[in-house]
Parts: sequence; C-alpha cells; structure tokens
Amino acid sequence: MKIAFFSAKAYDKQFFDRHNVGHTIVYFESPLNEHTVNLTAGCQAVCVFVNDTLNAVVISELKRSGVQLIALRCAGFNNVDLQAAKENNITVVRVPAYSPHAVAEHAAALILTLNRKTHKAYNRVRETNFSLERLLGFDLYGKKVGVIGTGKIGQAFCDIMTGFGCKVLAFDIMANKELEAKGVEYLPLMDILDQADIISLHCPLTEQTRHIINAQTIAMMKHGVMLINTSRGALIETADTIEALKNGKIGYLGLDVYEQEETLFFKDLSENVIQDDIIMRLLSFPNVLITSHQGFFTEEALTQIAETTLSNVDGFVEGKTLKNIVV
Repeated sequence: MKIAFFSAKAYDKQFFDRHNVGHTIVYFESPLNEHTVNLTAGCQAVCVFVNDTLNAVVISELKRSGVQLIALRCAGFNNVDLQAAKENNITVVRVPAYSPHAVAEHAAALILTLNRKTHKAYNRVRETNFSLERLLGFDLYGKKVGVIGTGKIGQAFCDIMTGFGCKVLAFDIMANKELEAKGVEYLPLMDILDQADIISLHCPLTEQTRHIINAQTIAMMKHGVMLINTSRGALIETADTIEALKNGKIGYLGLDVYEQEETLFFKDLSENVIQDDIIMRLLSFPNVLITSHQGFFTEEALTQIAETTLSNVDGFVEGKTLKNIVV
C-alpha cells in the first residue's frame, strides 16, 4: 500500500522505516490540510498526527484521490470528521495506547520541575549562581493529587503519585477496581477540585470535557493549586487560566499541550515573531512550564506507535477485523 505520511519529522522516518515491511511510504513535512491534500494523489492511505486537519473538505478530497484508509499514529481522533469519513467509506484506525508510562512520567516530571524549580536551578548554577533564594518547594509526600481520567495513562500516573506517598483522588465515568485496591479514592469532580493540591488531566477531549477547566471550575479549586495538562489543550479554557494565574488562584501550571498548538508545536520558531499573544502571555509567568507535546517522546512509545500503525495498515490490506478501528 502506498501511504502519504504527513507532519513527518526525522524521528518518524527513523522508526517507521525501521519497522516497515512491504509498504511504500511517501513522507511530507507539511501537515495535512485543505492546501496539501492534493499530495495524496495515487496513495491508498494517509498517516496523520494530532495537528493534521481532516475536516469534511479534506476527507472528500481524500476520497477523490483514492484514499481508503486514515491511519492515525496517535490515540486522539478529535481532529477527524468521523461522520465525513463514514459517508466517504474511508476507514479510520488509531493507536489507542503507546507506552502510557511515557506520558504519565512526563506529567510527574512537570510536577517535580515546577515544584522544586530544577530548571531554574540548572540555569543558575551554569552561571555560577549557587543561591537557594526563590527555589523553595514543598514535599509531595502526603499531598492530595486529583486525577481527571483514569484510562491507561491516568492509571500509570496514579501509580506514580501513590509511590510518592500522595493521597490520590480520581474522577472518571467508571471506577478502576485495581486502583481502588491500591488506595485511590474515586470522588465527584467538584469534590476533587475542592480538595486537591495538584490536579492532573488525563481524559480524552470530547464535547463533555472541552474546557472542563474554566472560570467556574477554577473557582472551586484551592488557592495556589498546581494544574497539569498532558492530555489535550482544549480541556483548558486558556484565557480563564491566565486570569487565575494573575490572581494567584493557580499557583503552578504545567502544560504539554495547548489549544492552538497546531500553529506552534513541533516547529523551530526561534527566529520568528510569534503571533499568538496568549501563549506569549503564558510564557511570561515564572510559575508556568510549557513543553511542546513531548510527553509521548520516548524510544518505547515511538516503537509502539510505528509497530501498531503499520500493523493497522497490514490488517486493512489483508481484510482482517481491525481491533483499533474508529469508524
């Protein structure tokens, strides 16, 4: 099968070439959108990532090009018009899980860095400044950590926080019995917002969870709460979060995702004038730490992404029942 591979980076080529057997992959650095969909001519499949745009117009053009399969190399599919894919008889598959420990550990890294300010200490010592002023942190041990969403990543994160000796409070549609046996307590969302010292988001982006963190829910939180998001940017209403940072309601903010990240993340913009005033405002806060969708970026996760994506394509070609099908 000939696959048009969009938003390709050097590491994508490295891992997919290593595991590809029998398919022709054409790599494009540009994202898939209405301006680049013409590049799919002659291809039977497209391989796309989180910031590629697959709206009704793009999907209609994919059908016209002869594309039969959309292979997402990620878990989320909120950037795909599933109804349009169904109407155009294009199958959509995804990678539902890829080393959940990678993202969970990154969330823990954001917490530790924000708390103990190791990024600032590193820069100070490099300049031979050995002062401890303004580097004060707090013990994680005994703190209440609220976890919103306890799927595979959320579960791994709960295990990490339990290991630190935290009291873990969780919210999800269904309680995880295995986590409950380890001492994780499931509570209504409002109770978690009220009690947690640290809140970490690990839920998918749906109509119900979009902007789940907003002015109203922030008002329920403890003053000085730490908020971590390694899931999807649109879980947070960024403007409301900025106001909460300004008045001290949010004391620490760690983000690996951002609602408008498609114009920024995975690119070197160091010589550009950034037009996004919101992210520049976020970067101006000393208690905000942003990484550019790096949580998944481990050897193990990239291996699993490549293997699962190519296995999905193999299954489609061979007419097998697809276990990772979306539509």
